[in-house]
Amino acid sequence: MPPLDVLLPVAGLALLDTLSPAVIGVSLYVLLGGSNPVARPLFAYLGTVAGFYFALGCALMLGLGLALDGVGDLIDSAALGRAMVVLGGAALGYSFFMSTEPRPRRPTSLRTGAMVALGLGTGLLEGVTAIPYFGAIGIMTTAGLSPVAWVPTLAAYNVVMVLPPILLYLAHRTFGERLRPRLEKWRAKVESGGRAALPWMVGIVGFLVLRHGLWLTGVLEGLVVSFG
Repeated sequence: MPPLDVLLPVAGLALLDTLSPAVIGVSLYVLLGGSNPVARPLFAYLGTVAGFYFALGCALMLGLGLALDGVGDLIDSAALGRAMVVLGGAALGYSFFMSTEPRPRRPTSLRTGAMVALGLGTGLLEGVTAIPYFGAIGIMTTAGLSPVAWVPTLAAYNVVMVLPPILLYLAHRTFGERLRPRLEKWRAKVESGGRAALPWMVGIVGFLVLRHGLWLTGVLEGLVVSFG
């Protein structure tokens, strides 16, 4: 199991990733699309998204780990910390200038094949800007976790990421048409202003990466000792 100083920020980033407007928007559209049953297209989509991100995360973890092993003594934890400070600070600054124009995405068909294709498309398009995910992978890589620790952590991250649509599906099954007006309102909000949360997400990720970098460089530890 990863140490708490790794697990807590990664868990926080996983919760932050549940706010993905693309995944929630598509899931709401499926639930309201009149398909019977809704479980097959919805879980085909969610399973594809989670599987894509898990495969991407494994590739990044292995690639970053090999890169760090190859560099060897040329990069120490302080140097990695400084790099994370720069990247985290840049992300935090960029969050103040990001565009919040809405980009609604709807499936053209609720067939299983179409939903799998849409899941792959979501992964390819959103994966480029998956700032919380990249932040979590960076934290786990710099912590030097073994595959026994980071593989289940990465899998749990992806389960948490698609948990809100699963809860929406369970609520839809429980309450049926009584829940439709509320789901319609949520879908309208996601489609009209889903990207409004993106600067907040980038800013929070930037702060967490910056904080982790400061710990690696010893700056925060020195401050704690000084104030203590």
